[in-house]
Amino acid sequence: MATAGTMIGCKGGGQEELPVEDHVVHLLPTVSSDRILLKASFADPLTDSPDLYVDGARVPGTMTDTDAEFFAFDAAGLQPGREYELQLRVGRVHQVEPWTIRTFPAPDADVEHLRILAYTCAGGHEALPISLPVDTRRRLFQRALSFGPDIAIANGDHVYWDLTMGLSAAILGQSPQAIEIAGEFDRGRPVLGTENEQVLKRAVDGQIAQLYSTLFRSIPTFFMRDDHDYFENDEYRDDVPPRYTFPPSDFSVELARTTQWMNYPELLPFAGQPTNLPGTGASDRPDGINEAFGTIRYGRLFEGLMYDCKGYMTLGGENGMFVPPAIEQWLLDRMRDSDALHVMNLPSSPMGWSAGKYAEWYPDVLVDGELSVDVPKTGWQAGWLAQHDRILAAASAMDRLAMVMSGDIHSHAEGVIYGSANADFSNNPIISVVTGTPATFGPGWPSFVRGTRALPSKLLEMDESLAALEENGFNIVDVEPKQITIRSFRFDGLNDDPAIIDTLEPFRESVFERA
Repeated sequence: MATAGTMIGCKGGGQEELPVEDHVVHLLPTVSSDRILLKASFADPLTDSPDLYVDGARVPGTMTDTDAEFFAFDAAGLQPGREYELQLRVGRVHQVEPWTIRTFPAPDADVEHLRILAYTCAGGHEALPISLPVDTRRRLFQRALSFGPDIAIANGDHVYWDLTMGLSAAILGQSPQAIEIAGEFDRGRPVLGTENEQVLKRAVDGQIAQLYSTLFRSIPTFFMRDDHDYFENDEYRDDVPPRYTFPPSDFSVELARTTQWMNYPELLPFAGQPTNLPGTGASDRPDGINEAFGTIRYGRLFEGLMYDCKGYMTLGGENGMFVPPAIEQWLLDRMRDSDALHVMNLPSSPMGWSAGKYAEWYPDVLVDGELSVDVPKTGWQAGWLAQHDRILAAASAMDRLAMVMSGDIHSHAEGVIYGSANADFSNNPIISVVTGTPATFGPGWPSFVRGTRALPSKLLEMDESLAALEENGFNIVDVEPKQITIRSFRFDGLNDDPAIIDTLEPFRESVFERA
């Protein structure tokens, strides 16, 4: 390994030069007010275990694969609102230049400002036809990071490698190109410790580790899983018996969990979150973390409620749910009881829009290019809409902005929901925002696959202030005590010169004031 430089380290009160190796492939951290969780990968298998030093305190790495290429580091007992220096070392050799990251303010701290970078659908292997080149995506990330966000929210679809049903499987994980790149999974064997692990790495490395590299090493990141992160598109076939991709198979869940475990951080606990929620307590994960549901708590200014709407969804007609009952109750409790100035819902499935596909909150289907609720939707469960209405009713009942920010539909979109067929939100309408995508290209746009852009559900009374715009981009969200400002940045990956990304400015700014 070539030495990239040297660092001055402290030992017994003196100083010495320590070598620095350029050996890290990627770093993705998250934080809470008292904890840092870091995921890292290395260019080659390590023969000795790495350590993370947090202001000089050693945190041993936990290997998250079986080849000693991927590691997790969990530093607890930290002070809120403090900047920490991080060093990643093997023995006395730095694996990357030291860097800093700041823990969140204490939950009861008064905070004046939070800046969020928000986006969705950043995944896709550049050898397959649905995503922009990695260099272009990284350029969009670099422009977004130039605005100095405090955190990044990546809401779903970090991986596109669909395996079993529909057009997406044919052009992604089951395509000849994909099989040539990665090989094929043996669904009868575990993921880790078998050839499946190597197939997974070859499929995913270009979509996460090589994409993010070390760009976000000082930015707390919050990753939410959606359908493609389970290596499937949401598909339903009314065969005998019916065939469907969600609820996910055990193998799909194992692929999703393993991808997360190796590549991006789970969600750290917050004091207002029950310790026994679904998604937490797995014996092979650190104490307290949740794989699918969690809270972004930034002082008393902001509380973001993150929830995976695919991994735990159920069928059952009127009893069907996108999230388990315990998660729904947690959401309702936090919207009622939180003392944060802003409480925002961050689901993986957008609220407001439909493209007529299977696993949506809504029963809309596409008929002659238009959405309709007059035709039964194959596979749709009435309980999904009932849960949607209960969640939005709780948001509308808050004495603060009722806002939902989500992803999934590969578009910029904004709207205000005043009611659904079964609920009235007009006293405090729901502001719904869909964040931009830095990756989607060509056949990845919903209109290519489904013949329509995402449209407001026919069951909703909704003012679509920004119709779904199928262009690349991201959002910068500024949260202040009395308002939330959302700036939207667009880039036409089909026609624009990537050079314009470096000076990209918002095409839209929306200000929402708190009463």
